[in-house]
Amino acid sequence: MYIVAIAWLYVTVLMAATEPSLVAGILTFVFYGLLPCALLLWLFGTPQRRRHKLAQEKAALLQEKLGEPDRSNAKHDQ
Repeated sequence: MYIVAIAWLYVTVLMAATEPSLVAGILTFVFYGLLPCALLLWLFGTPQRRRHKLAQEKAALLQEKLGEPDRSNAKHDQ
């Protein structure tokens, strides 16, 4: 996925370099290159962020469980 993003940014840099003015080149790069590429990476990165967050929550829950004493075979005092 990153190779596609890098290639797209390369193409937009070349497009921006052919613009007649500096302002037009910058706007071409930002609106044809950076913004769509950032949106694409953000959208396709959402499942990975969700999996990472879920894994962190599971790790925190496991750590919390490991910190408590085991009371599964506790007997009453007589």
